[in-house]
Parts: sequence; C-alpha cells; structure tokens
Amino acid sequence: MKSMERQQGGFVRAGAAVLLWSTIACAYKLSLQALSPLPLLCWSATVSFVLLFLLCIRTRGLSVFRSCSRRDLAASALLGFLNPFLYYLLLLEAYTRLLAQTALALNYTWPLFMALLAVPLLGQRLHMKGLAALLLSFLGVLVIVSRGQTVGLRLQDPAGILLAVGSALCWALYWLLNMRDPREVPDKLCLNFLFGAGYAWMVALLKGEILFPNPAGIAGAAWLGIFEMGLTFLLWLRALETTGKAALVGNLAYLVPFLALIPLRFVLGERLLASTFWGLGLIVAGILLQGSARPAGDLRLRRRRPPAER
Repeated sequence: MKSMERQQGGFVRAGAAVLLWSTIACAYKLSLQALSPLPLLCWSATVSFVLLFLLCIRTRGLSVFRSCSRRDLAASALLGFLNPFLYYLLLLEAYTRLLAQTALALNYTWPLFMALLAVPLLGQRLHMKGLAALLLSFLGVLVIVSRGQTVGLRLQDPAGILLAVGSALCWALYWLLNMRDPREVPDKLCLNFLFGAGYAWMVALLKGEILFPNPAGIAGAAWLGIFEMGLTFLLWLRALETTGKAALVGNLAYLVPFLALIPLRFVLGERLLASTFWGLGLIVAGILLQGSARPAGDLRLRRRRPPAER
C-alpha cells in the first residue's frame, strides 16, 4: 500500500512539473517585456540560488559548503558558466528575437546534440538508427525555421535561430558534464547557481545593465527562478526517485513543448503555425527514435562514494 502511495505521489509530482514547465515559454516572453535578458538572468538566477541554498540548509545544514573540495568548486565554476549563465543568456536573447513557439521548439533539440556530443565525450557510437533519428529531427528543425517553406529556404531571423540552437547545444554539453559529477543533485545545483549568478552580475556590472525591476519584472524573475531553474527540477527528480519507473515518467517530458503552446495562444495571443506542430512532431519522433537520448530531467542521481571506496 505504501509503495502504491509513493508511486502515485511520484506521478503527481511529475505531472505538476510538466504543467509548470509548460508555462515557461510564455513566462519568458512576458518577463522580457519588463526586463532585458541580462538583468532578467541576474535576478532569476539569484532567486533560484537563494531557494536552493535554503533547501540545502534545511536538509543538510552547511555541510554542502564545508565538504567542498577544490575540485568541486572548479566543477561548479565550469558548470555554472554553462548553466545558468550561458544557457539562459543565449535562450533569453533568442526569445527576444523569435516567436516563442519557434524558440521553444529549437531549444528542444538539446537531446539530439547530447547524442552527437556523447560520441567524442563518452565514446559512444552512432548507429544507423541514431543517424536516422538525427535526420528526422533535423527535418523538423528545417520545417520550423522555414515555417513550412523548406524549398527555397528563407530564414526569418538567422541570429535568433543560432541563439536558440546554441542554447540547446550548451544545455547538452552541460548535461553530459553534469552526469560525471558525483555530488548530490541539490548540492551541486546550489553551487552551480552561485557561480552562474555571479557571472551574470559581473557582466551586468561591466555593461552597466544593473536594473531594479518593476513589479512585473520581479514577478517574472521569481517565476523563472523558482519554477524553471530551481524547484521544478528538484520536484521532477523526486518523482523519478519515488515512482521507480524512470522511463515512463521521463516520457511525460515530451508533452511539455505541446502543452506550452496553449498559454502561448491564449495568454500571449501568438498565432500558432501549422509548421510548428509538424516540426515539433518530427523533432520529438527523432528523439524517441534515438534510444540513447535521455528525456528532459532524467538525471541519474549519483552519490559521492566514501573515501574508502575511491
């Protein structure tokens, strides 16, 4: 009975995470009306760090910092540069240039880049099935960026497209490097966001872009910091732990880009293009065909081994 209750609770958490993530594309656009990308990143990453710090303190006290080695700090310095700093800076800039549905779909190509990067970084091989999956998803990208006019390809905003695709590449690299980090997930996320927020504030200071947000900016930064960067990710990981069915739960993540189109249409009033649905369908089909690609959020929880076992 308790096992059944744990599984049900896990699926409830997974469903809640999917619904919250489906609001993020809309939240990006609304928040960027109040703040430019760099200040929005500064405030939202800071909110996320504070949240993660409080959660770590509540569960483990200050041990997250006391037990840090130089290697841990170096890893967090690198990972924090990739995410949240570079990843969200590229993504937010893309959202300022593109339709939200386009930026959303292009960002969702990160599992494809992860499959490609796994070849040199993890020594994996790409077989015919993997190549077919990549070609299928690449066709989906072409459909989206051309708005269905794949013959005589004309891109609406090449810089915005590169930014969105660059964010997907950045996230894929972060994901692969993060999987090699044996620290507890909340601990390393907390330190990653400490470094990432620090990078954002330093760049903002150098560029003179420090802004104190208005109420709309505060609300946007808080929403992104809590429900995109921090709490929802931990909620998702907890769901994976408690259900014992990581593959089934992980597949729920593929609902996110389609559910995200609903607030884009009814909150933002963005006209949904048929090419977006076709392109997203091809991208997700390619990801599902690519058996080695992991669903969003399916991060294996790795625990640091005791010194005697190293």
